Amino acid sequence: MPSPLTAITRTVTVAAGRFAPGHLGELTAVVPFELVDAALAETRTVRRLRDLPSRVGVYFLLATCLFPEVGYRLVWDKLVGGLAGMPVASPSAKGLRDLRRRLGTAPMRALFEVLAGPLARPMTPGVRFGGYRTVSFDGCSSLRVPDSPRNRAWLGRTAHHGYPTLELMTLVETGTRSLIGAVFGPTDEGETSYAGRLLHLLRPDMLVLWDKGFDGNAFLRVVTATGAQVLGRLRNGTVTLTDRPGMIEQCSRPVDRPRVGREGRTFPSDRLLVIE
Repeated sequence: MPSPLTAITRTVTVAAGRFAPGHLGELTAVVPFELVDAALAETRTVRRLRDLPSRVGVYFLLATCLFPEVGYRLVWDKLVGGLAGMPVASPSAKGLRDLRRRLGTAPMRALFEVLAGPLARPMTPGVRFGGYRTVSFDGCSSLRVPDSPRNRAWLGRTAHHGYPTLELMTLVETGTRSLIGAVFGPTDEGETSYAGRLLHLLRPDMLVLWDKGFDGNAFLRVVTATGAQVLGRLRNGTVTLTDRPGMIEQCSRPVDRPRVGREGRTFPSDRLLVIE
């Protein structure tokens, strides 16, 4: 009687050395070791130590993001769990902290800049409106960070928190939630200031969706200058200035705005269309 099981094999290219089999699990399917080596070489952070080379440090840092609830030692155990029987190092928590400090931020930033971007394929549902790829600014201002002297000097402390918090602003592809870009820093700078640092990632084939709060004239002007289209909510009390196309004005009281436009009508690119 034939077996009901079928064995499927495949050939993969792996790094040389003790971490070759599967090379630290599934992470290498998303972040190939060749890409890691290129980022390390570009940022001049390669150190080929016998037990904890820089390449392994990159995968360790990625794993700490996947398992934020456990300590360094347990993260390491999860990372090398598929290498049973191999002579793999067993570093202490201090050794792993030293590895993280030695690696620094430069190679991780280089990796992010290569990997970040839209993931949707042409036929992926829910990622386009007409011919435009829909993207959005998404921010968070309540990310806690360790209460260290360096973090306090950089971020300060907010009035309602006894610890430093970080503001994160991202540009995402709305259908897949993939990150196209990200910036972060102190919470007192403001959302539009951080979003402004991501404008170089906008393209003419993108439709930017945003909530109220991003509708200031200055920000609207620099976004439309990228060639991207914009669709967003306006705050209550906002009116259009009929004598200055593309400009809006904040009012102290709600006002009646005329209904502008109807489906199928085209509008000049320098006009702000208000739909109620």
